[in-house]
Amino acid sequence: MTGATGALNGATVDHLLERLPADEILVAVRDASKAERFARRGVEVRRGDYADPASLPAAFAGADQLLLVSSNDPVADVTELHRAAVDAAVTAGVKRIVYTSHQGAAPDNPFLPGRSHFATEQLLAASGIAWTSLRNGFYAHSLPWFAGPWRETGVIAVPGDGPVSWTAREDAAEAAAVVLASDGGYDGPTTLTAPSAPTFAEIAEIASEMSGRTVRYRPTDEADWLAAQAAAGLPEHRTRFLLGFYRAASGGFFAGVDPLLGDLLGRRPRSARDALAAGPHA
Repeated sequence: MTGATGALNGATVDHLLERLPADEILVAVRDASKAERFARRGVEVRRGDYADPASLPAAFAGADQLLLVSSNDPVADVTELHRAAVDAAVTAGVKRIVYTSHQGAAPDNPFLPGRSHFATEQLLAASGIAWTSLRNGFYAHSLPWFAGPWRETGVIAVPGDGPVSWTAREDAAEAAAVVLASDGGYDGPTTLTAPSAPTFAEIAEIASEMSGRTVRYRPTDEADWLAAQAAAGLPEHRTRFLLGFYRAASGGFFAGVDPLLGDLLGRRPRSARDALAAGPHA
């Protein structure tokens, strides 16, 4: 398990510990001191850093399956980081890689991570190793941020609308544990989403119902939105990155829904309404 000190794969380790003995799980992390909670439970902790390729073969040695978390390094070439991890998995004799990808993995996705996820899936397909790509829906904890300060303004003003299958990261983490425990039961691209994909106009309706006051959706010109973000002090490179999300949503890249996540969990996944109710600091 890589990325075990992060929110997604850390939660997956917790769920795996409910299904497997601790001595069947090992985590590879950049800073072993941050994984002490797993070591105390009997999980082997090894050092492994995508940016230090020489550390990876030993970190992955003996693993039948590797849960490869996608890098979120804002300045690195993340596809090359993933290439180093895939190459190391081949060297270490890993039998299957389970990769945390994203819905909308495509070479023409306006949202940069979607292109990186697609490129990484191509690396997996060419590796010769069995692989599973968990195409998780867009993580719902970011919805309050993308929707903006509607609680204060009564308006959701965004530069583009489109359906998004806002999916709880907690649900995706639990489903990943189920997939890993299945020992190869899922192969190739595997879509895991919430059961619905509301537009921002529909999010405004949900927010109205929740708050008991009218929340309006207001489409905003891209230039005006960029200017507003600049006025709020957000760096231009950051706003351009985020603009790619709205463009991708408008293009339908996050629109699809699939019942598999609910099937794996044995219950209805959390919804966009749950994410809004959790608030901006969830």
